[in-house]
Amino acid sequence: MSSDLDRINPPELSPPTGFSHAVVATGSRLVMLAGQTSLDGDGKIAGSTLPEQFTRALTNLLTALRHAGGTPADLARVTVYATDIADYRTHARELGRIWKELAGRDYPAMAVIGVTRLWDEQALVELDGTAVLR
Repeated sequence: MSSDLDRINPPELSPPTGFSHAVVATGSRLVMLAGQTSLDGDGKIAGSTLPEQFTRALTNLLTALRHAGGTPADLARVTVYATDIADYRTHARELGRIWKELAGRDYPAMAVIGVTRLWDEQALVELDGTAVLR
């Protein structure tokens, strides 16, 4: 099951790096993905660094998506909530490599939002998303 997603990156906008400026979705099933942190199967935060937690949070998001019948290419939108934007920027290249390794290069529309804290105090990052399936 794959959706029809047209990624729009107008030449007059800043070249996107690791995201798409707009995504037009024409599939028929909308999957809303709950926020995922780096919780392990026992409900404990795994990893102490942002890259470690980002890897687990993205893996958790993609696991939920896979069980809903989708693939990373079906992601139309992802929002990243980070407790330390400066740390996120410092690790941006590494986080980009992690994204490409786990989700590929079909980038959704994305936003990174700085937050004071997340539900679990030890969580450094949370990802939620929307996918469109055919």
